[in-house]
Order: sequence, then C-alpha cells, then structure tokens
Amino acid sequence: MGFGLILPQLLNGLQFGILLFLLAAGLTLVFGIMSFVNLAHGSLYMLGAYFAATAYSLTASFTAAVLAAVGGCVVLGVVIERVAVSRLYSRDHLDHVLATFGMVLFFNEAVRMIWGPQAYFLPVPAALEGTVDLFGITYPAYRFAIIAVGLAVAVGAHYLMHGTRLGMLIRAGAVNPAMVGALGVNIKLLNALLFALGAAMAGLAGVMAAPILSVQAGMGEPVLITTLVVIVIGGIGSVSGAFYAALIVGVADTLGRAFLPTLLRELMSRDLANAAGPAMASMLVYILMAVVLAFRPEGLFPAGRKS
Repeated sequence: MGFGLILPQLLNGLQFGILLFLLAAGLTLVFGIMSFVNLAHGSLYMLGAYFAATAYSLTASFTAAVLAAVGGCVVLGVVIERVAVSRLYSRDHLDHVLATFGMVLFFNEAVRMIWGPQAYFLPVPAALEGTVDLFGITYPAYRFAIIAVGLAVAVGAHYLMHGTRLGMLIRAGAVNPAMVGALGVNIKLLNALLFALGAAMAGLAGVMAAPILSVQAGMGEPVLITTLVVIVIGGIGSVSGAFYAALIVGVADTLGRAFLPTLLRELMSRDLANAAGPAMASMLVYILMAVVLAFRPEGLFPAGRKS
C-alpha cells in the first residue's frame, strides 16, 4: 500500500469532505442557529443539480449552470421559508421533521414529473477536463477545483459570521431573538436571509457534485444523513466545526471504503473480509459519531469555542 495509492484516496476524501461542508455549512446555519430541523436541505441539493443540468443543456455553459443552481435554490429557499417554514419556527422539532419530510416526498415526486425517472449528467467544464501532476501522481483538475471552491466558501462563511455586522446579528439572534427584535432588527427578514444563504450553499454543492455523480431523484437523502453526522461531530451551530468535521468524515469514509476490506484480509479469511469489509466501512462514520458523542456530547468544535 504505497504513497501513490494513499495520496489519491486522501485527496478524494478531502474533496468529499468539502462537498459535505458546503451542505453542512448551510444546514448548520438553519439547524444550529435558527433551531429549525430542515430535512428538505438535501432536496435543495438535488434541485440545484437539476437546475444546473437544465441550464447547461440550454446554454452549454457551466457558468450558467452554476448561476442557475445557486440562484434557483435561493429563490426556492425564500419561497419555502415564506410559505411554510416561517409558520413553524414556534413549533417543536417533531413538527419541523414531519413538515420537511413531507417536502422531501413532494420534491422527489415533482422531480420525477418534471424531469422524468432517467438520470442526468453534467459534463466537466472544458477548462478543467485535464489532470494535475502532484508528487508523481495525476489527479483530476475538476476535483481540485471543488476543493478550492469549498475552501473559498469556508473563508467567506467565517468572515461573514465573525467579521460582519450581519454575522453579529445572526449570532445574537440565535441567542436572544426577542432582544435583537426589540433593538429594531427585523428578525423575520434575518431568518429569511439565513434560510436563503443555506439554500444557496446547498445549490452550490449540487452543481459541484453533478459532474462526478448522476443527477437523479432522491440523490439528496443519502448525503443529508452524512451531513447530519458532520454537524453532530463538529458541534451544532458551529460553521467552523462543520468545516473541520466534514474533512474528518470525508477522509475517514473514503479511506475506510478504500482500504478497510484490504486490511481485514490480513486478519481473517478472504471471504469473510469481503463480506464484512464493505459493511464495516459504511458504518465507520457512524461509529466515529458514537465515539464523539460518548466523550464530547457537544461536538468536537462547539459554537461557543473559538476556532
């Protein structure tokens, strides 16, 4: 198991972690700061991918696809927040779960009705079709671009939350919305902006993932589960925690799936290793979450900690 085999998997894990962060950052804003459980966040990711595929088929421009995905999800997020979510803020989390689970079913059926049951594919931009040489190995340029975009979003999100007045209002509104409202801040508008920002990140994740995954109905639910694991590990309400935890989960999941079956063959029979390896690899991130919850119930990087 040489360096030339491990490094590409590390980069794959980093790229997967960055995609998870794009989803987790938006979801932790809504879940951790607004205290709203939004299971439909994965549907926004799915719709972002569909918006991008449709825009590309009409314009043959990847830039147009990105704009369509992000802009379409922002508009959809505002509509969802105004029509449904804003009526649920005062309700308990069970109502949030039931309402947004209903949205998941609605959006999945709407996608099948509008785009059909077949999968769509978005090509890699021509400028990023090549590979990059790194320490003697070649790695797809587009996957490096995903890492770069995710890092830029992470820096922007950190600056927004800790270096702007809007971020200050968001953090204050999460702690004491009544007091912030009494000071003249429009809490309803602030919540709508926050939900729209989360939707934009979900749409961006969808369009970035579309060239390496098939675009199909229901693609948002599996990644949403992993995203929730990221938020729990990182610390609910912590954007920086979501970033660090996404990288940990992405690398652990990728390396586990790539190498765990091989390692198990050294400890047990090949047939048993082939059967147990993939199952244990798929459980790895959940085992990691259980360990974190056992020793750090608030997460590794909780919102109150400077990081």
